[in-house]
Amino acid sequence: MKKVLIMMTLAATLIGCCAKKPHYESVDDYPVKQGSLAEMTYSPEQTTFSVWSPNADTVYLNLYADATTAEPLERLTMYHHKDGSWTKTVKGDLNGQFYTFQVVEPTSRWTLHETPGIFAKAVGVNGRRAAIIDMAATNPEGWSEDVRPAFSAAKEAIVYEMHHRDMSIHATSGIENKGKFVQWTEHGTKTAEGFSTGIDHLVELGVTHVQILPSYDYGSVDETRLSDNRYNWGYDPVNYNAPDGGYSTNPYDPATRIREMKQMVQALHKAGIRVILDVVYNHTFNVENSNFTQTCPDYFYRLHENGDLGNASGCGNETASERAMMRKFIIESCRYWIEEYHMDGFRFDLMGIHDVETMNQVRAMMDSIDPSLLLYGEGWAAGGPLYNGDSLAMKANMQKLPGIGAFCDDMRDALRGPFSDNNRGAFLVGEKGHEESIKFGLVGCIAHPEVDMTKVNYSKQAWTAQPTQCISYVSCHDDMMLTDRLKANKKLRPGELQKLSKLAQTAVLTSQGMPFLWCGEEIARDKKGVHNSYCSPDEINAIDWTLKAKNIDLFRYYQGLIALRKAHPAFHMGDADLVRQHVHFLPAQEGVVAWELNGEAVGDSWERIVVILNGQERSAQVALPEGVFHFACVDGKCPYYGERIAKESVLVSPQSAAILYMN
Repeated sequence: MKKVLIMMTLAATLIGCCAKKPHYESVDDYPVKQGSLAEMTYSPEQTTFSVWSPNADTVYLNLYADATTAEPLERLTMYHHKDGSWTKTVKGDLNGQFYTFQVVEPTSRWTLHETPGIFAKAVGVNGRRAAIIDMAATNPEGWSEDVRPAFSAAKEAIVYEMHHRDMSIHATSGIENKGKFVQWTEHGTKTAEGFSTGIDHLVELGVTHVQILPSYDYGSVDETRLSDNRYNWGYDPVNYNAPDGGYSTNPYDPATRIREMKQMVQALHKAGIRVILDVVYNHTFNVENSNFTQTCPDYFYRLHENGDLGNASGCGNETASERAMMRKFIIESCRYWIEEYHMDGFRFDLMGIHDVETMNQVRAMMDSIDPSLLLYGEGWAAGGPLYNGDSLAMKANMQKLPGIGAFCDDMRDALRGPFSDNNRGAFLVGEKGHEESIKFGLVGCIAHPEVDMTKVNYSKQAWTAQPTQCISYVSCHDDMMLTDRLKANKKLRPGELQKLSKLAQTAVLTSQGMPFLWCGEEIARDKKGVHNSYCSPDEINAIDWTLKAKNIDLFRYYQGLIALRKAHPAFHMGDADLVRQHVHFLPAQEGVVAWELNGEAVGDSWERIVVILNGQERSAQVALPEGVFHFACVDGKCPYYGERIAKESVLVSPQSAAILYMN
């Protein structure tokens, strides 16, 4: 009888709503929702629900006692508004209940099921139902006093990319809460040899920011079976605005995952480290069952004229950022992560799929909160987007995107070899002809009169307006580790791996761009040669912390370079005109890159600085500007504490870097 009554109610409501709704010729004609996209607003007296679905004939709100019970407590009809939204206010205290929306749209080519909506902020296990909670109750103790670590501008950033599980899952990490948000609240964790791990390792290293791989609710790991130890990077979004339960100590409790993610941010902030969230707005885990499709079919995706999905993401779909509500969603989602979780910036996955206007509006929103927040992404797509290329946030269009950065594959591949061929090396293994590409990266990919753009590998003209738009790096998560790459490029002699790693990071950390490191590079981590380890087991992805003891000299070199960069503004001038005026390249033989920085002009305590990179297997003699230079870095030591000086020229050891200064 209950089911019959429900069906009669549905039918009556359907008849009543159809006559009142406008007809739209195209999804482009849909109205834009006014105000916030918040879909659940709770108070002890009442909870208001709202979902945008302009083409629906009717929408139902289903209330559940928990995240898994089959039958709802209530199924309520929502009210339609001219801006395409549907709302319902329910009296009483619903705290602890769960909800879904059910859209009825007879014209859809998709089968529509229940959905937690597109903007669920709290979800139950596996994210199938949204939760009704008091968000203020999820704040950890002292959350209102949480402040961003002191930091003024992008030029000061040194970013460390990491995956929660990679950093802690190995038995040698000494971390109790392995693979969880709260691992970052653990201090004093050490290896058996007594070396710091976890958050203390990051503080010791000296980075200013951590970039966490996607940490919102994603689809490829079953949160009811975490004991299976399934691994994934998380580039398969489901609920963009709720933390993933796999990184919480209790995925069944919606508040736990929220509180613990906030505890992570709070702990890192207390340690002096800012937090960047990797966001993946360019595609969804799937289309048919995505929350976008289940609330408003076809609107949020780009389609070919025949209705087929675009696939610039390489994952079967691409979102349509240029549409007003998708743009609004991205901007409001980013704002939410900043305001609710105190995030300090974003890395946009496949940013080249998004349109320039959307990215500029995200930047403007961030500037209105705090101009020091970082925003950067991949300036490319995995395929051809279904949108005008001149209007996309591609690397070639970065000059249209002030305050937004992109990864520099020009210098990356000139150092270690092309992304497309794991076995081919470049400058680091002695291959000549890559010097101009490295120079281009060293000046932050700006137009510089001493860089011959005809010899740069991928770019024939400058693509940044300011050097801080260039993300300088040599490896990241979706690629071979630097260690694996070097092993694939040549048969390494004892100690050669460490030498070449030091040489590579000297280029990265003395670049005028924003330096970026991938977790474990500093202790010669490898991934057993696996290029794309997004779902590889822990045996591939976990960091073996015994490597820190074995490669402590390498770690100290990274640490020294980071401290050197922080201490000397000549390495991060932050302005294109200053770089053009005060960074000059010195004559050098093939396989060697040398340059001089005018420290005095930018207020550095070192009046003049010379940096030399020697990728050859023999020593290189490089003429110096007039004066007496002291060594800050030489023969694999940074800092170098000897009394050596150089006049007229310097002999740089094979496969190494030298940094000299005059004061």
